[in-house]
Amino acid sequence: APGSMEAADEEKAGNGRNGRAEGPVAAEQGGGGGQLRGCWGFLRRNALVVLTVSGVVAGVALGAAVRGAALSPAQVAYLAFPGELLLRMLRMVILPLVVCSLVSGAASLDTRSLGRLGGIALGYFLGTTLLASGLAVALGFIVRPGAGASALNAPGLGLPGGVPTSKETVDSFLDLVRNLFPANLVAAAFRTYATEYKMLLRNTTSGNVTWEKIPVGTEIEGMNILGLVLFALVLGVALKKLGQEGEDLIRFFNSFNEATMVLVSWIMWYVPIGIMFLVGSKIVEMEDIVLLVTSLGKYIFASILGHFIHGGIILPLIYFASTRQNPYRFLLGLITPLATAFATCSSSATLPSMIKCIEENNGVDKRISRFILPIGATVNMDGAAIFQCMAAVFIAQLNNVDLNPGQIFTILVTATASSVGAAGVPAGGVLTIAIILEAIGLPTNDLSLILAVDWIVDRTTTVVNVEGDALGAGILNYLNEKEKKDKEQELKEVKIEAVANSKSEEETSPLVTHKNQVSNTTSTADPESKESVL
Repeated sequence: APGSMEAADEEKAGNGRNGRAEGPVAAEQGGGGGQLRGCWGFLRRNALVVLTVSGVVAGVALGAAVRGAALSPAQVAYLAFPGELLLRMLRMVILPLVVCSLVSGAASLDTRSLGRLGGIALGYFLGTTLLASGLAVALGFIVRPGAGASALNAPGLGLPGGVPTSKETVDSFLDLVRNLFPANLVAAAFRTYATEYKMLLRNTTSGNVTWEKIPVGTEIEGMNILGLVLFALVLGVALKKLGQEGEDLIRFFNSFNEATMVLVSWIMWYVPIGIMFLVGSKIVEMEDIVLLVTSLGKYIFASILGHFIHGGIILPLIYFASTRQNPYRFLLGLITPLATAFATCSSSATLPSMIKCIEENNGVDKRISRFILPIGATVNMDGAAIFQCMAAVFIAQLNNVDLNPGQIFTILVTATASSVGAAGVPAGGVLTIAIILEAIGLPTNDLSLILAVDWIVDRTTTVVNVEGDALGAGILNYLNEKEKKDKEQELKEVKIEAVANSKSEEETSPLVTHKNQVSNTTSTADPESKESVL
């Protein structure tokens, strides 16, 4: 027994010595393991962002690798098929997402705050769009993108010859108002009202024959999102007014909205694959990019510079001035929707991922994000305003036309107003450029040059569009939280005052003491005295 005890003591001492010797090594191993765990945790938290950015890079590499294989148009279509699936899935959830989120958002806000938030949002949207238009016109005069491009012609660059038919400015604005009030809600989910023109032969009194252009209303393919937005907002306010009777329908729209967001979270994991094939197929489709960039390089540079200044400096400054918070940290949580916007060129298709990321990563209140973002995706088009104004200045310089102050003012107002009705789909802004050109009296046949580089400029256009919506939602969320805190502070102060007053009243008021005395006497008295008191 003594021998075994000595052996145990020696073993303990040895263990102690080993423990002291191995301590630093274990600490080093623990530190390395902690770093690995931290890195793994970061990757898990930001897996979607990393995969999306990797998808864009892989798409560029895929397009560059396959470009030399001389694929036929059918093979390019097969290559773009996974990307087409992504666009179809995102467009599938736009209708339930817009309608349900706006109904539940409008119903969850009281009328006063709804009007206040709506007013601030409208002011923000109009203000930033006007700033964007002014920036584009100023850059157009500084860079002069159309000065050296006078010798360009569309056939030489292999550009599309078809230019959209131009509409009268008045008819364009009337169509905008008509689409706000759709005659059929079901048809509004897939059709939009548009004015076309029919030429009629007229005999004049002098015997001459003249052609007269008569506007004719038609329905064209495409979701009338303006009409759906207005209807959903008004329906939400009406349900709120109903009170108890409208609660069931509000709960239905809330549940529908949450279910749609679950679908969006599933679709988001397919985004990196879809983006890779969308970008790759677009690079393969390009014909002669070197000639295109050298010929229209100044226009592309001026447009992208305008987007960079507005999206990278002006909008973050507005956010910082309103909230005193770091705008770039806010935008860091939105890398996935911004990459989706870059790849899809569609504000509407980016809406599902934007709502999901702005709520989960940036903590924006659901009532704010689901109320403002669908409206912003339809109304707020800062990037489109820059693109349209730059195109108008470019075509004016191309035709050696010096713009006077009246024409510049017309460009600013028309671009701001027409960007409201611009479709949130790829190349949606090209149609509105035709309206601007008609308004200032410039020919529309040079629009084929804009169409040629639209696929490049449209990517940064969409990124700036969705960035403006997101920062607007962040500003409104900050203002809403600030008002809520102020109200809570006021309520606390009122409660404290009320408690203090009640105490002093109990101590000093003769009525209260008299009341207590009467009650005490009646309780101690006999039944007869009670009757007499009564």
